[in-house]
Amino acid sequence: MLRNIAIRKNYLKVTPLNDTRAKNDLKCFCYVTLTIKNGEMSNLSITSREMRALELNSEYFGVSRLQLMENAGKSVAEEIANRFKPNKTRIAVFCGLGGNGGDGFVVARHLACLGFKVDVLLAGKPADISDIEAQKNWVALQSLKDVLTIHEVYDSSLIPNLEAEVVVDALLGIGLKGAPRPPILQLVKKINEMDTFCIAVDVPTGIDSDTGKVLDEAVKADLTVTFHKLKPGLEAAKKHVGEIIVKGIGLPLEFEKFGGPGDVQLVVKPRRPEAHKGDFGRLLVIGGSDVFSGAPMLVASAALRVGVDLAYIAAPHRTAYAISSMSPDLITIKLEGDHLNPSDVATIHPYLEKSTAVAMGPGLGLHRDTREAVKEIVKMIEKVKVPLLLDADGLKAFAEFKHEVTSPMVFTPHTGEYQILTGKEPSKELNEKAAEVQKTAQELSAVILLKGHVDVISDGKRVKLNFTGNPGMTVGGTGDVLSGIVAAFMAQGADPFEAAVAGAFINGAAGDFVQNEKGYHMVPSDLLNWIPCVIDNPMSHVKVRKTT
Repeated sequence: MLRNIAIRKNYLKVTPLNDTRAKNDLKCFCYVTLTIKNGEMSNLSITSREMRALELNSEYFGVSRLQLMENAGKSVAEEIANRFKPNKTRIAVFCGLGGNGGDGFVVARHLACLGFKVDVLLAGKPADISDIEAQKNWVALQSLKDVLTIHEVYDSSLIPNLEAEVVVDALLGIGLKGAPRPPILQLVKKINEMDTFCIAVDVPTGIDSDTGKVLDEAVKADLTVTFHKLKPGLEAAKKHVGEIIVKGIGLPLEFEKFGGPGDVQLVVKPRRPEAHKGDFGRLLVIGGSDVFSGAPMLVASAALRVGVDLAYIAAPHRTAYAISSMSPDLITIKLEGDHLNPSDVATIHPYLEKSTAVAMGPGLGLHRDTREAVKEIVKMIEKVKVPLLLDADGLKAFAEFKHEVTSPMVFTPHTGEYQILTGKEPSKELNEKAAEVQKTAQELSAVILLKGHVDVISDGKRVKLNFTGNPGMTVGGTGDVLSGIVAAFMAQGADPFEAAVAGAFINGAAGDFVQNEKGYHMVPSDLLNWIPCVIDNPMSHVKVRKTT
């Protein structure tokens, strides 16, 4: 199946090639036509979870959800006004209680301003409107009762008999995972029974926006106006979506490259009441030497603050005993000798089998035996496919036998370590640096988190930039805290790239809160207590965020 995509600024239109009416309709637009095959639209589509994260990040970077809702609703109203005449068209707008319903309220307001006769059907009681922005737009409708009619349908028996030439489906939108429930289900059936032109806002109600699966009953739209980018499920639900138009709503594409609070929400694992020990990960930290004992302790402590259930530290015996004496929270594995060596691999192996992720490198040192042990452990980890984070000396050791890896891995180098890994210094120009990191990640089949004034994160396909953090974080040990945060999310099952983006944001944000409190007189352990605060409320960082 091939489709034509018509694109202009803030506008993208998709029509089936066998739709003569739609093809002729395209002639009135200035557009570029692309012919694509199924499966080649990943850069033009966005999943529901990605869209929710992007909207939260947009708020963080200064474009509010209220603005996005206004732009979305207005764009649908304008599309209707381009197709129908106000004096000949009555419109019924079916609205849910969430953000999609809020879009519908905006549609109704703009259509009323344009002279259309409008009925608004609310699928519930006003007190049950759950979205804050939707509540504000509902309030705006209350003063317009002379020019539009509002029906509160909190029971299916209250669905009115309406006469309308156009019906707007703004009931549920993206993110639906279960079948519609009453009164939504009955409203969907009502829409399908009406002999009218149907316009779906973002996604027809009853369609899974990610898969295209029809969940029990779904709206059959003649036109779907979706926002920012195509949703993957729309292509798979052709019988229900009709013509597809993608409208820009003021979300700059650049925001997709920036890490933010939405990326934190992507990786935070919800805690069920019946959860038990082990459900939230077991992290094995391999690090420390006779010289460096603090580094692995910071990694494990940060991971516990993220929420892993258990953190093991495998370290030389004197270092392990020192760590045990400093913290009762940490489980230590005592290794023979003053540094990691190949004979320790057998001791580490049983803990590796029970761990859900490994962080290796902080404080290891670079003794010849240690470098050989790192090589054996990496080989062992690649066999069992446990996610691995390599930092500091572990990363430097890997550079001696680097190869395209076969299991999930994240590397967290600073500029000097990146140069050791790749043999060249990264560019000082940000876009060039991002391209270089992306290429390195692709060559190694790993995630690279290059630490710096602006962190660059890539898995070889995706690239994101993180802007949190401050010069006070040059103090030794903040990178170990970062490793613990990222490794913790990996231990909880997060995608390595998403774990790295979220970890970079959280670590830098924690450092910004410390800087706000203590100035540049921080020590790495200061960050630990701020980790839960940022995870629980990542938007709180706007209070201390530097905008220049």
